[in-house]
Amino acid sequence: MITQEQRDKLRGWFTGRLPDDLFEALVEVVVDREEITVIGRIPGPRLDEGVSAAEREAAVKGRIQEFRERTRQERMEVAREAEHSFRRKVSWGVECDGERALFTHVAAPVMTRLRQPERQVLDTLIAGGVARSRSDALAWCVRLVQRHTDDWLAELRESLEHVQRVRAQGPDAEEVADPSTEDAEDE
Repeated sequence: MITQEQRDKLRGWFTGRLPDDLFEALVEVVVDREEITVIGRIPGPRLDEGVSAAEREAAVKGRIQEFRERTRQERMEVAREAEHSFRRKVSWGVECDGERALFTHVAAPVMTRLRQPERQVLDTLIAGGVARSRSDALAWCVRLVQRHTDDWLAELRESLEHVQRVRAQGPDAEEVADPSTEDAEDE
């Protein structure tokens, strides 16, 4: 679990490290155990009034692709530094005219044990053409839960952060503070 303070430090690092002209604004820095995703806002394309929705959509996609190609080397340099410092892969995304696009990002394998009724749900999604595999079906289920329970998940995350702060104030806080040193002492 990543604390809000750790998220703030990551956002601060990227705010300070990113070239000033890369994004109009740093929109979001999302982090988990495997990956840091950096999302920035880029200017939309200049369009004449009254253009069709299809033209607008194509122009935005073109702008996003242009940004991705033009900034690839800069973003790779920042990502290498961050990956070295934070021991997580870095992925990128942009917002442009209200559209969000994520560039290549990590698809981390997650091991789970499911009982037959749960497997049947996944198999039904496959049979119905919603998913190609159990892995796809499980990801679909997670996205569905995420979409409908954002408030509940946010409250749960806040509670977990509170638990971590309380644990950090306990009598064993110094012993548990850096788990990486425990491994080094055992070797």
